[in-house]
Order: sequence, then C-alpha cells, then structure tokens
Amino acid sequence: MHRFKFSAEELEQYFLDLMAGRRRKWYDRVIICLLFAASRFYRMAVQFRHWLYDKRVIRNQALGCLVVSIGNLSCGGTGKTPVVEVFARSLSQKGRKVAILSRGYRRKKRTFWEKLAHAFNSGEMEFPPQVVSDGTNLLMDSEHAGDEPYMLASNLPDVAVVVDKNRVKSGIHAIDEFETDVIILDDGFQYLKLKPHINIVLVDSTDPFGNGHVLPRGILREPIKNIRRADYIFLTKSDGTHKNAHLKRFLRRHTRRAEIIECCHKPQHLVKLFSNREEQELSFLNNKKVAALSAIARPESFENFLEQLGADLVARDHFADHHRYTQQEIIDFINTAKAAGAEMVVTTEKDAVRIPHIDRCDVPIYYLRIQIDILSGKESFDQCISRICFM
Repeated sequence: MHRFKFSAEELEQYFLDLMAGRRRKWYDRVIICLLFAASRFYRMAVQFRHWLYDKRVIRNQALGCLVVSIGNLSCGGTGKTPVVEVFARSLSQKGRKVAILSRGYRRKKRTFWEKLAHAFNSGEMEFPPQVVSDGTNLLMDSEHAGDEPYMLASNLPDVAVVVDKNRVKSGIHAIDEFETDVIILDDGFQYLKLKPHINIVLVDSTDPFGNGHVLPRGILREPIKNIRRADYIFLTKSDGTHKNAHLKRFLRRHTRRAEIIECCHKPQHLVKLFSNREEQELSFLNNKKVAALSAIARPESFENFLEQLGADLVARDHFADHHRYTQQEIIDFINTAKAAGAEMVVTTEKDAVRIPHIDRCDVPIYYLRIQIDILSGKESFDQCISRICFM
C-alpha cells in the first residue's frame, strides 16, 4: 500500500517537472505535446461548463446565508489557508456565526464496508457531512478531516469546520446545526454548484500562472481571463515593493472591477511539536543549524523564510504536496538531521498536522507559524469585511 502511494507521488512530481520545464529528454517532449493537446480539450470543457451555468442551463444553488468563496486559478501553492483563517477570524470577531466548508482534500475515505454498514443501518446511501469542529470542540483528527480543515479548526476555536465533497449539503448542515450566517467556501472558485455572494481569488505574486497553460499542460484550473469573476484579488507572497506593478497591470486587462490587495505570509513564531504548543521567538533560529522538512507545493518559500531568519540549513527534504508521513520517514529524517549536525528540525504548520507522534527528543521538531499581513489595500480588506458583515 505504501509503495503504491509513494509511486503515485513520484508520478505527480514527474508531471510537475514537465509543467515547469525541468524535463527535457526526447520522450518528455513527446509527453508534453500530448499534454498540450489534452489541455486544449480541458480548456474547452471548462469554458463550456461555465457557459452552461451562465445561461442557466445548469442552475447553481443559493443558501439561506451569505457565502464567501476563497479560491485560486492555479493548483496549490498560493497560501490560501492563512487567508481563509484571517477572514474567518475577522468575521467571527465581528460577531458573525462563521462556518468553513471544505472538501477535505486527501483525507482518509470511508471504506466500502463502512458505506455498506451505513446504508444497511440508516437506509440512506449518503453519509451526512463530517464535522471537524462545531465551533466549540475539535471532533476529528487530521487523517480523517484533511490537513487544511484540521489546521483551520485547531486555530479557529469559535468557527465551525465541515467537510464533504458536496458543499451544498454541508452548507445546509452548517446552517441547520450551527445557525451559521456566513459560510466561507474554501477552495471554492471552481465550485459552481453553490452561488457565492463574494468571490475572492488568490494569485501567487512570485509565480502567478505557471507557464500559462491549463491542466494537464500547466497548473491553471481554468483560463486566466476567468479571473473577471473575482470581486477581490489577493496578491499573496508579495514583498511590498513595486515588482508587482506589471502583474497588477496584467490583471487590470482582465478585470476592471476587482479590488486588488497585496499581502505577505509573515512568520510569527516557532511551536514545538508534541509539547502542548510550547512557543519560541523567531530569533531562536538565528545561527542555528536547522534541518528543513516539508511536503507543500512550494517548499522554496518556506526554506527562504528560514534562511532569512538566520538559520543555517544543513539538511532538507521535500515530499509531494499533502504527503502523510510515516513514523519511519520521520525517524530517518531525524537521523539525517543528526548526522548533518542539525540542532533542530523545522517544518511547516500544514506538515505538522501530518507528522505522527514519536518519542524521540534528541533533535526537537518545531513548526513555523505563519499569518497574513496586509501590505497594500488594507482599506479594501476592511471594506470587504464590513461588506460581508452588513450584507
């Protein structure tokens, strides 16, 4: 089972390398041509689906509360989870009853026998949505909830988090069970079945659209021009300089009405794993020999953070995005870190929820807590929060 999983991750990484132009052998070029042809058909299918919804041939559904969609055009790596968190926290602090709906990407699925037993006992073929948090208690682990919903539920004690592939069903459940009046649709830009009141799209300012192609030739889920559906565009991972001026002009050619907000992912502190959230200041990293471990779409940005904070990276390892670590993999990496002279292992917050508990403490493991910092467009962000609160 583990070998199949590892092979699937290797295949995923191979296609990512093809998209990025890191594979240049003759058979790679043949595959690229096939992917390009497939992407043309995929693009037409995506646009035809949008046309069906635009012309009301297929109707989306409105819920009895405000729906805020936060998503992106590209596959992963835009830093969406911290943005979802800051919106949910801001709205909750304003007195709104907030629920986050997620599909629970790569969470552990129910087995055939569990589904059969449920159908036999309840007489219903479908399971009810799974509640990660009811706004008071954390009810599921990361394996069954998915790493991002679990992380959001852990950091937002007053916000309900519900996972289900059918987010219309989970939205109705959140309204009925938790009296929700604001729903945040996590990764919702392509989820056309549920009608949003506000569309927020994230664009990674360091790599906005990859090679510009849609899947499977590129990383785009739909053509760039579809960003015109956005009400607000967040340029994530910005450095606050004028480098984004060209990107803003490019976006303005596709949409005149969307407000553009620049933000960065700002490290806050370190949290020691398996220690009841013991914290360390960022200065703790200065001149430390560090081993970096990550399984995220863009590991370079995480490692750059560590180096900017003064860490000396003596070892590093990357796994495929959303990889769920085994105990042996963590033990092997700790041994590698120890052999390299590392004083500590540092990982991301998203990775931390996927690391199994181990008793070894010869090389401590920390994760880097990240939050969103608005660099420009703060007025637009406040306006967006106010708009949601008074709708």
